[in-house]
Amino acid sequence: MEKKIDLRNMTKEELAVFAEELGEKAFRGRQIFKWVQSGADSFDEMTNLPGKLRERLKECACIGRPQVLKRQDSKDGTVKFLFGFEDGNAIESVFMKYKYGNSICVSSQAGCRMGCTFCASGKLGLARNLTAGEIISQILLAEKETGEKVNHIVVMGTGEPFDNYDELSRFLSMVNDKDGLGIGMRNITVSTSGLIPVIGRFAEDFPQVNLAISLHAPTDEVRSSMMPVNNKYPIGELIAECRKYTEKTNRRITFEYAVVKDVNDRDEDVRRLADLLKGMLCHVNLIPLNEIKESSGSLKAGSRERAIEIADMLEKRGVAATVRRSLGRDIDAACGQLRLKAD
Repeated sequence: MEKKIDLRNMTKEELAVFAEELGEKAFRGRQIFKWVQSGADSFDEMTNLPGKLRERLKECACIGRPQVLKRQDSKDGTVKFLFGFEDGNAIESVFMKYKYGNSICVSSQAGCRMGCTFCASGKLGLARNLTAGEIISQILLAEKETGEKVNHIVVMGTGEPFDNYDELSRFLSMVNDKDGLGIGMRNITVSTSGLIPVIGRFAEDFPQVNLAISLHAPTDEVRSSMMPVNNKYPIGELIAECRKYTEKTNRRITFEYAVVKDVNDRDEDVRRLADLLKGMLCHVNLIPLNEIKESSGSLKAGSRERAIEIADMLEKRGVAATVRRSLGRDIDAACGQLRLKAD
């Protein structure tokens, strides 16, 4: 039996061509795109399409969507979802409420192969990349489940987005489309562990999308012990590429820095970090480490009080810094706690 085409993975332009292949006018593709990207789950909902076209679509196409395997609600309003796909893989997404609006942290891969020691997401390795449609589906399902609209997106869940760049690019273009969710590029943040070859490409392709770099240490020795990716892309080369990025886009980079007790939170670490970033258009986001069971005993969380002290030290050295408000810790939905699991 021929596999049906998943319309949620298709751009508006691709659907216009698809409509013409079915003997319809190209504008029908735009109508289909609007329905699919608005969260329609069946062709019967597409009431402005001819009945004959809807029946044809049922024969050759589908609207892919994961299943909600589990929902957990935090006392702070955060909601964590475990979404399951037909192939048995599962990923987690987190819906968060802020004063400026609702945000969602989406996953870009089922699992991760970066191997960061403090992060639960990659403990089982990489299962596969997600498609653009599977990333968008996380947003649509979260909106449907919560009854609220999402207006900010962070691609910071399970996976390394730059390791799935082609599908990430399709996702960014589709979610920004005015006939889709219409979310502004400046309301989207993509986080990477620092895949240097992709940073320049990202600056060229999406100069308005916010870039976050998982830095977490001011020296190669410490960063490599926490993040194996640093062995391939060391700090000096990474920071040089980040400076090129800011010069090209004139956009500020956010450096994520998990505060780990007696590992990267000493005064000498702060001084080195300030020296490393001095003069760059950037901002340091300090996050007291959210401990995971796999690293308990080796990596301990620095206190929030110490994170505030570090922020003050950086500010005095000319580097903008804040301490992130940690949401969803009571349901393991905080930064670094998302994992690939179906139990």
